[in-house]
Amino acid sequence: MTNGAEARMASYLKRIATGPEMSTNLTRDEARDGMTLILTGRVDPAQAAVFLIALRMKRESDDENLGVLDALRETTHTAIADVPDLVDLADPYDGFLRHLPAAPFLPAVLAACGVPTISHGCRAMGPKFGLTHHQILNVAGVRVDLAPEEANAHIINPLLGWAYIDQAAFHPELHGLIELRRLIVKRPCLSTLEKLCGPVRASGRTHVVVGYVHSAYERLLPLVAREAGYASALVIRGVEGGVIPPLNAQTRVISYRPGEADESWKLSPREAGIESELRAAPLASAPDQAAADESFDEASQERDLSSLAARAAEAGIDALRGKAGPTRDSLVLAAAVILRQVGRAASLTESADLARRAIDSGEARRRFLALSRG
Repeated sequence: MTNGAEARMASYLKRIATGPEMSTNLTRDEARDGMTLILTGRVDPAQAAVFLIALRMKRESDDENLGVLDALRETTHTAIADVPDLVDLADPYDGFLRHLPAAPFLPAVLAACGVPTISHGCRAMGPKFGLTHHQILNVAGVRVDLAPEEANAHIINPLLGWAYIDQAAFHPELHGLIELRRLIVKRPCLSTLEKLCGPVRASGRTHVVVGYVHSAYERLLPLVAREAGYASALVIRGVEGGVIPPLNAQTRVISYRPGEADESWKLSPREAGIESELRAAPLASAPDQAAADESFDEASQERDLSSLAARAAEAGIDALRGKAGPTRDSLVLAAAVILRQVGRAASLTESADLARRAIDSGEARRRFLALSRG
């Protein structure tokens, strides 16, 4: 006897999994219901997998993306930070494979500039299984197991002002789908939408900063950010789809501020006083992604990433000490565009100077080390 949850899911699958010409879209409420059934474990994993991959293959409608996001946000364990402004730094959860990430150190820089900042992610996520905030911060000695309330305590502390929170802590149900997502291989809509769960939100204004690669997200990300209630959004065509802009070229940015329409513009590193031949800090070596796509070897990937995480942590801490190079430049450029977005400076030149002072004074490093264990 089929239960009500399975029957509802079966009806959704009949509509979205009938091929590119015959499939029809779900309503926002139906997509929300389908995703909620998956998160609460009320349908078989096979149905869950078909639901996610069928949406991907037919291409999700706006209402379907919004419905899935509704389900994610309604089941997120959330804390409210009593701050006027909070930056929500939403880097890809599946990490990086071509460059040493600088973004794990960006919250400390922004906090040193007077802007509380939260970052979030998970230890490892497919299909990329790249280097993540979790791995780098863990190597650097920063706690990566904070509950939302603990992260909130750090955010509201004027001497700290930043924290990292893991998906395992703020959304264990979604985190429980990691193995299912590995098995379906292709990125579902969750890869985009999970970054907008908002595990810590400001009592005032929360500003989301998110990266992308493909041009289709230039329209989608501002749309879902508005619907999710973010006061402003900064959507950057960043390095490997992250929030760090490239150092050696202009890149596209889509943004909105409270009460304003979406704006599309070109971000130039030279406006922040940065000139570089490098796109970002490169990896000396990287896991063979082509081979990983064919046959993922978790043990060897873990060994590679452990070594790279240590290198990224060293580069980040050196940059906070003021060491010149692409990691420091990445922190200055990303902080500059964010500080301007949230109204801390009128120009990119001015906001870049704020970021450099936060680093050169030692304040960003102090705030970072203050959250290190031991």
